[in-house]
Amino acid sequence: MFERLPLTALRAFEAAARLRSFKRAAAELHVTPTAISHQVRLLEHELGVRLFVRLPRRVEPTAQGRQLQERLSSAFLDVADTLAALRATPDTGALTVTTTHSFAALWLVPRLRRFRAAHPDVQVRVEGRPEVVDLHVERGIDVAIRYGTGAAPGLHEAWTLAETFGVYGAPSVVATAARRAPARISVTWQDSTLYEDGWRQWCERAGVDWLHRKAALLEYKEEHYALQAAIAGEGLVLASSVMVAGSVCAGLLRPFRGDVCVDGSRYRALCLPGRERHPSVKAFLDWLQTEPTRDETAEVRGTRETVFASPTANI
Repeated sequence: MFERLPLTALRAFEAAARLRSFKRAAAELHVTPTAISHQVRLLEHELGVRLFVRLPRRVEPTAQGRQLQERLSSAFLDVADTLAALRATPDTGALTVTTTHSFAALWLVPRLRRFRAAHPDVQVRVEGRPEVVDLHVERGIDVAIRYGTGAAPGLHEAWTLAETFGVYGAPSVVATAARRAPARISVTWQDSTLYEDGWRQWCERAGVDWLHRKAALLEYKEEHYALQAAIAGEGLVLASSVMVAGSVCAGLLRPFRGDVCVDGSRYRALCLPGRERHPSVKAFLDWLQTEPTRDETAEVRGTRETVFASPTANI
């Protein structure tokens, strides 16, 4: 049954569908764009269906094309994993994870020692990037941890971590915040009102008029900068329960009005379909599932306040 498989055409199609470009597929496979186009036409003729919609600067797979591309990508990954396992020089177990600078610095990197202790043979490389990485194009990246609830077409979602937002400060600042309005520390994301809206909602729920007072507003472009400013005593910061957990556990920050919080979004671990079965990727995703379930608590004046909640899984 395999003798009739048009392997050259399937490989050309998979690359073009994944990269959304005949030119980029040609560069990856070291052939010409004309050769890619020819192989795709042969495959369309063989199947009797249209696999691409040709647009001015790219190609988009049709519904049938997307279905075929997902199955092919998964199958090719399985073959690649099998070949790696059979090599005389075994795979080093390297794993590349991309996420935001703040999530890497405040959540992931401080916890990786536990993953490395459990999996000393897996070499983890963390890439902090502000932009969303296209995993279909950058095949060297195994896992992307992204923020938000938007759709992730063509990707496998292996883990989610929910958050809420609250207000935190250095112990000395929190102790006096009820008597005088402190400086507010916030984060400015490009084209995002997340923190602006969060501060407004928090102040409304807390019943304070800080937004209308002349207290200073300090703004930073990254969450870890904002948290460091709060730790230094510059004011109170609106922060994600995910990002602030380590600082609260270390006693560097305390919640102010811990009974007041506003909804946040979630972090998700994503990978190409089929890659979740690769040994090093599976080990990492399995670890993510168990790591956050260890509730982190901090002693705050004789009471234990939970500052990090267990995530919900969506596999």
